[in-house]
Amino acid sequence: MRHRYFRSEPGPQPLRQVVERTVRFEEVDPLGIVWHGRYPSYFEDARLALCNRIGIGYRDCYAAGVATPIKQIHVDYSKPLHFEETFTIEAILHWCDAARINMEYLLRNREGEVTTTGYTVQLLTDPHQQLPLLVVPPFMETFRNRWKTGEIA
Repeated sequence: MRHRYFRSEPGPQPLRQVVERTVRFEEVDPLGIVWHGRYPSYFEDARLALCNRIGIGYRDCYAAGVATPIKQIHVDYSKPLHFEETFTIEAILHWCDAARINMEYLLRNREGEVTTTGYTVQLLTDPHQQLPLLVVPPFMETFRNRWKTGEIA
């Protein structure tokens, strides 16, 4: 049974994006399994696809004068992925009232088995990453209103 990384907050259902990948030779160790340090880049593949689709990607944030550095990253490994194996990465954006982005990840092998789970927490900061924002910026508030009303799914 998979545990929850984020506690449920009142708000809309999580937003999801699935990306398909194939393990490349450069991503494996001498045993032919994905090296553990590659998983954050897999997370980013799905996070970018989701955030770009819903209008809060890196360029959107930059245009609004906001940086989104990663504050926390966590990975739980259950089963290895192998060279040339096809797999999916699912990014799941969870509602949060604070000025941050809580994203969960599920990696599944070609049989649909969960191989890896994890999460990232990104803070919303000033463009120089010096000060965390205490109030959600207007562009993010607009996005959240669209999410609440079901305009974004």
